[in-house]
Amino acid sequence: MPFHMPHDGSGKRRAGPREIVALLAGLMALNAFAIDAMIPALPDIGADLAVATENRRQLVVLAYFLGFGVGQIFWGPMADRFGRKPILAAGVALYAAFALLCAIAGSFELLIAGRIAMGASAAVTRVLVTAMVRDLFEGEEMARVMSLVFMVFMLVPMLAPNIGQAILWLADWRAIFLVLAAYGVAMWLWSFWKLPETLHPEYRRALDRAEIWQGVKLAATDRLSIGYTLALTAVFGVLTAYIASIQQIVADVFGAGHLIGLVFAGIAAPMVLASWGNSRVVGRYGLRRTGHAGLIAIVAVSVLHAIVAESIEEPLWLFILLMQLSFVSFAFTTSNFATLAMGNMAPIAGTASSFQGVTGTIGGALLGLVIGQAFDGTQLPFLIGCAICGGVSLALVLWTEKGRLFAAIGRPEEEEDRAEEAPPPELA
Repeated sequence: MPFHMPHDGSGKRRAGPREIVALLAGLMALNAFAIDAMIPALPDIGADLAVATENRRQLVVLAYFLGFGVGQIFWGPMADRFGRKPILAAGVALYAAFALLCAIAGSFELLIAGRIAMGASAAVTRVLVTAMVRDLFEGEEMARVMSLVFMVFMLVPMLAPNIGQAILWLADWRAIFLVLAAYGVAMWLWSFWKLPETLHPEYRRALDRAEIWQGVKLAATDRLSIGYTLALTAVFGVLTAYIASIQQIVADVFGAGHLIGLVFAGIAAPMVLASWGNSRVVGRYGLRRTGHAGLIAIVAVSVLHAIVAESIEEPLWLFILLMQLSFVSFAFTTSNFATLAMGNMAPIAGTASSFQGVTGTIGGALLGLVIGQAFDGTQLPFLIGCAICGGVSLALVLWTEKGRLFAAIGRPEEEEDRAEEAPPPELA
């Protein structure tokens, strides 16, 4: 449903719907930029900070994911109590400060600590972007807006490694963190000036342990919430494994380390179009039909890719093509599953988003760590890990939907299920 952001009497012109989407996407892109811009810098970081083992350099990426997951525990309940805007401002300011800490780190251990703290600060964007979209939209419209946010957000993986590489041509890896800090400051100013408060007054919750636990318990026991959260966790395992492994795969398997920026952009580019396509088709075919089809495609392409890599000496162009197909499918899955997971969570959107984000991010990071550390000089461990993650996600969706895929919202039996899964009256 469309929404209108009124003037608040302060004289500031609040953002309209298009600017809201762009602003939320820009906030989400803080994370993508912080992760993907580091990929071409990993060899330089290892050389400068005396990290000889290539697999250990993956910690620069995975440490960020760890902090990103843990940090979400705190931001959601605080946003449900104090409102979205002040909590967002605090998190983005800390993000910029810890980026500066990483820029001056004199040891690998301090860099990793800074990356954890940076990720924990940036977790505010994951929690609050999801919660704000849930505040403003419902159903397929929420999925459409999330797709548009992710479409802009996915432009960053196309650009970030190349931006990181360009910075490395002019300066050392520390300059990348200075650019990240500057981006954080710019987003802080934009959001502070233009972003309205979206928390409905009737949904404001006390910062009380019992009440927070009640919200977490609801998010963890609601079938849609926990089922699609765990399914997303397995899918995110594919993404984190890819980000952690891609530099080594391109450099060591294909001998094309100098092309990492172009390879990354080539794989990410179709995801942008797919996200835009999802925003169009989800209104026609529904969340479940679109999301389930995307997940089945992920499994099918991952299995095919593993068979191809095992059977022939895979050329780089074929690796890129098959990864493009995987991540196009990924784009038709993630925003729809995230919307389904939040379907019954309107009264506790911040707390639910925290719980779901912590579960998905930490779980996905651990899966990515296991897959990434299995790198043996070939792409096969990565591809087998992707296929397994996709299969697990499909099994979880089957459990969530009681063995029924592609159900269209609005069918009588589904409405009956949704009524059974609705929040208890005291939270509604």
